Amino acid sequence: MKWRYRFIFFVFIFFFFLILSRLFYWQVVRAEDLSTLGKSQYGKYIKLMPKRGEIKTSDDFSIAANKLTYLVYVNPKEVKDKQKTIDILSSVLGVDVASASASLSLDRFWVSIKSKVDDDTINKLEKIALPGVGFEQEYSRFYPEASMAANLLGIVGKNELGDDKGYSGLEGYYDRQLGGKPGISSEVYDAFGKPVLSRLNENSKPIDGRNLVSSIDRAIQFIVENKLKKAVEKYGAEGGMVGIMDPKTGNIISMATWPSFDPSSYQKYSDDLYKNQFISNIYEPGSTFKPLIMASALDSKVVKPDTKCPICGGPVTIYDYKVKTWNDQYYKDTTMIDVIKHSDNTGMVFAVQSLGLDRLLDYLKKFGIGELTSIDLQGEVAPSVKNKKDWYPIDLATAGFGQGISITPIELLVGFSAIANKGIKMEPHVVSRIETSSGEIIDVNPKKSGRVISEETAKVMTEILTYAVDNGEAKWAKPKGYRIAGKTGTAQIPIAGHYDPDKTIASFIGFAPADDPKFSMLVILDRPKTSIYGSETAAPLFFDIAKDILTYYNIPPSE
Repeated sequence: MKWRYRFIFFVFIFFFFLILSRLFYWQVVRAEDLSTLGKSQYGKYIKLMPKRGEIKTSDDFSIAANKLTYLVYVNPKEVKDKQKTIDILSSVLGVDVASASASLSLDRFWVSIKSKVDDDTINKLEKIALPGVGFEQEYSRFYPEASMAANLLGIVGKNELGDDKGYSGLEGYYDRQLGGKPGISSEVYDAFGKPVLSRLNENSKPIDGRNLVSSIDRAIQFIVENKLKKAVEKYGAEGGMVGIMDPKTGNIISMATWPSFDPSSYQKYSDDLYKNQFISNIYEPGSTFKPLIMASALDSKVVKPDTKCPICGGPVTIYDYKVKTWNDQYYKDTTMIDVIKHSDNTGMVFAVQSLGLDRLLDYLKKFGIGELTSIDLQGEVAPSVKNKKDWYPIDLATAGFGQGISITPIELLVGFSAIANKGIKMEPHVVSRIETSSGEIIDVNPKKSGRVISEETAKVMTEILTYAVDNGEAKWAKPKGYRIAGKTGTAQIPIAGHYDPDKTIASFIGFAPADDPKFSMLVILDRPKTSIYGSETAAPLFFDIAKDILTYYNIPPSE
């Protein structure tokens, strides 16, 4: 008998510990999961999305605003006729039948169906009055000026949680500022799935995003985009871009690329169009790079403006390579002034060889070549400059006329603008001030990046560039009566170890008025077909835009 009692006793002990272990598993190990599951049977936490901050131009006009839209949802437990509800949602909202069917099959009180639904569609749903179908207010991006400055603005898409998130441009760079802080509300349902209680405390209220006021001038942006589009079509180019900056403050006045896209329906366009090529496109600048090299040589005093070139009577031989001029014309004993005027490659070889590799690398760093400009736009890249040990004599020579060295357009514009700003380089910025939801104003002050060349060198270089405009290949396109400093560029495109003889990147860079610059501008046309030369394509576009800007600023002719 004793063994029977012992057996029963051990059986009870076994089941006691078995039950105890199961209780521990459910109450400790799975406690959080069960709590969440329980809450989902009678209520839910609702994320209250804040209003996204707006992006404005310099005149306080919102070019990326918000409009009231709606999120349509369904409570599957309240749906009476499932098939009818699926058919109507599919017809009115344009949602996929299979997706709607799957949503209505879920054992939940709340399932999202479609966001960014407009008023007219909501009115249709209200008239039909489908049981279990409801909607909540939300805000969506609205662009009053359509596709203006699209590449500068960026896009607003969705993250992995389905929340709004900025990508590229200002939307990406300032996403946290623009996005604000979501709030949390707790909603409780009765046994029939109807809300009976909602809780929202002060600490869980949403905080709206901050507004950005940019330095973009809406009128100039319109002028630039309109003229750029026409120029691309006129010259048969594959694309083009324009960047305009205030050299004294670093404020970006305008920035445009073509082709562009509509940010309100960005899904219809290729991903490549979202990128702002002015800050992400890598290219060899060609002759627009010559002012930086000549300014460096003048500043280091290895040459003077009237220094004569002793190697410019014909092609320059460097080992197995021959450097020629763009038109096979040579000027014996030409001065540095005329080297820039004629865009003489052999003269630039003399200037850069006089400068030497060590000083060249030092000045490239000062001008910001090979480094990020720190512009407040998402997507900027900066190809690095080769290490000193990797340079060969031919590399030094070709760098003098902007070949064999890669940069981005924003790098060139910022570096060149230092010449316009008496030798001081400014950090470029698009946003001038930030406005918080509480009314606080945060100003973004101009930031100096340092002195690149002396004020005297900048003045001399300005005169050389002005002389080049007045007497160079593009003098026919210059607006009469204005002193404009600038330089054309016709850069060859490297392909499979050599340069394409028929395709170029045509460009023009300059600033005006030369004596007191109000803006600096870089114009680039990609592979123009009517002419490969910058003097016949990019230069006319530059002067056409410059003329309108000078008129817009009420700047009278000085000559």
